[in-house]
Amino acid sequence: MIVIMKTYTPSEEIATVIQEFRNLNLTPEAIESNHKVVIGLVGDTASLNPDHIQQISPFIERVMRVKQPFKRASSEFRNGEPSSIEVSTPNGIVTFGLNHPLVIVAGPCSVENEEMIVETAKVVKATGAQFLRGGAYKPRSSPYAFQGHGESALNLLATAREVTGLGIITEVMDTADLEKVAEVADVVQIGARNMQNFSLLKKAGATGKPILLKRGLSATIEEWLMAAEYILAAGNPNVILCERGIRSFDRQYTRNTLDLSVVPVLRSLTHLPIMIDPSHATGFSQFVPTMAKASIASGADSLMIEVHPSPKTALSDGPQSLTPADFRELMQEITPLAQFFGRGATPEFVKSPSGAIA
Repeated sequence: MIVIMKTYTPSEEIATVIQEFRNLNLTPEAIESNHKVVIGLVGDTASLNPDHIQQISPFIERVMRVKQPFKRASSEFRNGEPSSIEVSTPNGIVTFGLNHPLVIVAGPCSVENEEMIVETAKVVKATGAQFLRGGAYKPRSSPYAFQGHGESALNLLATAREVTGLGIITEVMDTADLEKVAEVADVVQIGARNMQNFSLLKKAGATGKPILLKRGLSATIEEWLMAAEYILAAGNPNVILCERGIRSFDRQYTRNTLDLSVVPVLRSLTHLPIMIDPSHATGFSQFVPTMAKASIASGADSLMIEVHPSPKTALSDGPQSLTPADFRELMQEITPLAQFFGRGATPEFVKSPSGAIA
């Protein structure tokens, strides 16, 4: 249930109303939206009569029941206003959200060594990315495949962050590693295979760090949003949803099926920002630019692009990685496209960055 207060309701009145809700053994969560305060009521609200709630204060404009099972993730919870998630990086605040510039996240699937991750970070920063992605811990289908370098790779990501000022996005796989990952990551990623690892979701939410939640390989939209609800219910409002392709019957020509229809669907259901990962979705680098452009046209708030200085020798996901030169060309192509769709003002890339690989 949500309670919408009238525009410019005095703060003293809001405090009084919140206390009334607490007296009813409810947990009120106040959100400012369009010069109004929306109070979400968490708890057993089934027996509450909205008409009785309306009478608590003359400043209450409207009382609504949230019909969706994902309460905090529902667009109703914010009275239809999209969330904006601010992430502090050494280069400044970067904001994910519908009314903000497109955010570019780029880097290799796995952190392999210091030279590789630092040089890649320099290139993607010079070309317009605001975040470096790189896996320290890698979930793999085969137990014999490269699993990442673990804690030592986190140290290398910290070095790349210090050298370039880029924000860091990296994945956590186990609650035991969460504290170490959160120390380095500006945004903690929960991957597709852990989307319904509920213990991990709750503990990640409790860190307060922004969380990037990837859609599970076969997850429905409702299952995905309910997973986000676990993080939100832990008191963390900073969740970014990432579509990375879903499993379908055709695995010969693409790795997964990129579900771009999910963007307008999510806009109708949730206030949370949306990222698209065309690299994992397609699985082949030649398809990434086309789907990146389509993602912008569909209304995505952010793109995650895999970039590796030598994809043929990459320890993981080489076929879907762009070379630095390919990434630079992609950024040249998507910058005017983002501006056309009102998502411009991405940092201007340098055409011949120092240390760039042609």
